[in-house]
Formats: sequence, structure tokens, C-alpha cells
Amino acid sequence: MFDAVFGFLYQFGDAFAFLVLCATGLAVIFGMMWVINLAHGEFIMCGAYVTVTAARAGLPLALAILCGAVVAGLVGILVERLVIRHLYGRPLDTIVATWGISLIAAQGTLIVLGPGLPGISTPLGSISAGGLSYSVYRLVLMATALAILAALYLVFNRTRFGILARATIQVPHMAEALGVDTRLIYSLTFGLGAALAGATGGLYAPTMTMVPTMGAQFIMEAFVTVVVGGADVFLGTAPAGAVLGLVKAAMTSWQGQLFGQIGLLIAVIVVIRVLPRGISGFLLRERS
Repeated sequence: MFDAVFGFLYQFGDAFAFLVLCATGLAVIFGMMWVINLAHGEFIMCGAYVTVTAARAGLPLALAILCGAVVAGLVGILVERLVIRHLYGRPLDTIVATWGISLIAAQGTLIVLGPGLPGISTPLGSISAGGLSYSVYRLVLMATALAILAALYLVFNRTRFGILARATIQVPHMAEALGVDTRLIYSLTFGLGAALAGATGGLYAPTMTMVPTMGAQFIMEAFVTVVVGGADVFLGTAPAGAVLGLVKAAMTSWQGQLFGQIGLLIAVIVVIRVLPRGISGFLLRERS
């Protein structure tokens, strides 16, 4: 009995971590800037490629992941300044622009670096329970997902940048009248979302094959989590990750990975039908 419960909880934690880590960067950019970023997967790929390159050059994995996040964040700031900045208030145009950036990034990586990159091994080994082996690194990913959510909460609620960012997003003309450099805040917020995507790529780099199209493995889960969660990063992403992770873990335990994905998509359809503004929209309405 303990072995079955532990196995289910492990699968749930793994699914929750994957969904939350996939979605946080996208949730920051969409929830705070109303930009639909179809290049999110390529920022994840950027972080993974930089992490693997740095780790193979001799850096410790934690430092290599940090390098991946920083590089992805800097690329995000550059993309915001060159492209996204001119498209605020035009969501359909941002979809087309970021889709184009996604294609350019994936195909450019394929041309320059080839169809694949040598990977790195998964660290920390494994533990056994009931005759089954479980990766310790996956447990670290679960803890990291919770730590990132806590860090984001502190950044946006306890720091000067967070206050200025929320003011800029909610009432940009008033923030600008009070002397806030709103263009810089937009750049930094987009860069933060890109850095979170890069960190996700770095964290999952030891568990995946390095190919230019690897971002596609994250993008579906990221978007469904954000859609189910709604616009609020904190009231939406974590509950959505928990609900979808529970459904995916239950269906996977019952019938395998394919049914886990099917159950995930069915859960998304049901939640959107019942809560068209997402979980955070429902919670905010109840508060008011």
C-alpha cells in the first residue's frame, strides 16, 4: 500500500513540477504584459543548450543552469526591445511575431549547431521503493518548482521592482507620470519571463535529448496550464498545476502516458467550459 501511494505521489509531484516550471515564464509574460509568446519553447531550448554547453565545459550543474537562465533572459530583453515593444496592445500581431521568432530560432539552431547536441547525465542517482527506482533529481525539480513560485511571490510583492512592475502593467500612464521608466519595466518583465523559461530548459536538460525542436515538448503543457490558471501568476499557475498534475498522474497510473496526456486535455476542456476566465478569475471574483 505504501509503495502504491508513494508511486502516485511521486508521479503527481513530477507532473506538478513540470507544469509549473513550464508555465511560470509564460504566465509572467502573458499575465502581466498580455503578450502571447509562441517563442516560449525556444527560450526553454536556449536555456537548455547553454546549460549543457556550460556543464560540458566544466561548470557545476547549478551554475550552468544559472548561465542558461541569464542568457535566455538577455535574449528576451533583446527580443522585447527589437520586436515586442512595437506591438503592445496588438495581441494578434504578437502571436504572429513570436511565431516567426520561434521558427527562426529553431531553424537557425538547426543550421548553426546541427540536429543535436551531446547531452549530460542526470545527477544524484536514484532511490528504491517497493522494487521500483525513482530519480532523486526529479524530487529536486519538485522542490525547485515550489521555490520558484515562492521567489516570484516575494519579487512581485516585496520588492521595489515588483511594485513598479504591477503599477506599470495596471496603470501605465499614471506610472509614467510619476517618473517610472515604463519601457525599462516592460523590458525587465519580459526578460524575467524569458529567464524563467531558460531556467526550465536548464533544469530539464539532464533528462532530455538536446534537439532544436525540444521546446515543443514544453509548449503545450505551458499553454494549457496558463489557460486553466488564468491571468494571475500566483492564484492561477500553482492551482492549475496541482489540478492538471493530479489528473495526469491518476490517468498515467491507470493506463500509462498516453492516457495521462488525454486526461490532461479533457481536464483543460472541462475547466475552460466551467471557468472561462480560469481558476484565478474565479478566485478573484469570489474575493470581490
